[in-house]
Amino acid sequence: MSHPVLKDAVGKMAKSVQAFVQELSHIRTGRANPALLNRVQVDYYGSSTPLPQIASVSSPDARTLVVSPFDKSAGAAIEKAILESDLGFNPNNQGDSIFISVPALNDERRRELVKTVHQMAEESKVAVRNVRRDANDELKMMQKDGDLSEDDLRRGEADVQKLTDEVSQRIDERTRSKETDILAV
Repeated sequence: MSHPVLKDAVGKMAKSVQAFVQELSHIRTGRANPALLNRVQVDYYGSSTPLPQIASVSSPDARTLVVSPFDKSAGAAIEKAILESDLGFNPNNQGDSIFISVPALNDERRRELVKTVHQMAEESKVAVRNVRRDANDELKMMQKDGDLSEDDLRRGEADVQKLTDEVSQRIDERTRSKETDILAV
C-alpha cells in the first residue's frame, strides 16, 4: 500500500531511528571518537557555542582525541568546557591543540552504558509506536469519513504494523551492535 498515511509514517519512523543513531554516537565505547565532544558547549565570547563550531576534533589513535581550535585564544575556554562536561575527561592544553586521553572503561561503567543504550532504544521504540498509533488513528478516521473501505483499513493497519516491526528490528540491531562495542575490552 503506497497510501499517504503510510508514507508519512515511514518518514516519521525513519527520523526516530536517525535520532536514535545520533544519540548512540555520543556514548563512549572505550575508543576515542570525535563525536563524544559534539555535545560540549563552550562559552565563546559570551555565548554558548557547540565545540565542533569553534574547533576541529580528531582521533589520531584509539585512546587520544585532539581538539584544534580555529581561534587559538579559545583554547582555555574549550579546556574549561571539557572539564565541566560530564564526560570525565582531563584535557591537556598544549597551546595550539588540546589533547585528551580517553581512559579505558571499567566493568561497572560498561554495564551503566549498556543500560543507558537500552533505555534510549526503548524511548525510540515508544516514539515508533506513537507514530504507528497516529497512523492507525488517521486510517480509522478516513474509514469513518467514508474515504476508506474496511478492507483497505485492515490492509493499511497491517502495513503500518509490518513497518513498525521492521523499524523496531533495526533499533534492536543497532542496540546489539552498540552493546557489543561497549562490552568489547
